[in-house]
Amino acid sequence: MKKTAIILGASGLTGGLLLDQLINDERYESIKLFSRSKLQGLPNKVTQYIGDLLELEQFKSDFTGDQVFCCIGTTKAKTPNKDLYKKIDYGIPVSAVKLAKTNGIETFLVISALGANSKSSVFYNKIKGEMERDVLKQDIKKTFIFQPSLIGGDRKESRTLETIGKVVFKVIQPLFFGKLKKYKITDPENMAQAMINLANSKNYSEVIINSNDIKRITKNN
Repeated sequence: MKKTAIILGASGLTGGLLLDQLINDERYESIKLFSRSKLQGLPNKVTQYIGDLLELEQFKSDFTGDQVFCCIGTTKAKTPNKDLYKKIDYGIPVSAVKLAKTNGIETFLVISALGANSKSSVFYNKIKGEMERDVLKQDIKKTFIFQPSLIGGDRKESRTLETIGKVVFKVIQPLFFGKLKKYKITDPENMAQAMINLANSKNYSEVIINSNDIKRITKNN
């Protein structure tokens, strides 16, 4: 039986790659995008719902399907206001998982970050940790939380510090082995494929998926 997927964050790097893969995946007959602006040139199997994602409840009646892929995320540079940052990185995923629970969606996947910890003294790690905690509280049957390291690839918008970080990471990556492997740069295409693989898995038991897991799960496609 073919499926309907919901994507939040399809205009971003990973979300865009995920969208491309789902479009070409014959298991999906319908893809719903919830975003602030419309994407052009998409096939008929994609339906777009445009509006303020900070008010996600407005889409309650349309937020129906089989799987939710939440790829929402901002950065300190892009969103320096901490209140707004929390509304995006915490508020949108938590609102999405609550809608999924209400509408009987049994698969929810969300991108968090390595170092997420609700008790962290670092604001950004704390927000991600609080998001993870409250997503898990909804107790959706198949919940997967991705904790990638720095995500590779080229973004549409310029992120100078992130670009510098990627260059440095590429140079020192050969030194990452053992427990340090999880800090290697995460390939966004791998992460998109790993999300799809887990969404359609039948017996994967782990909930927290780090960089090492992402690469391994991708190979199991």
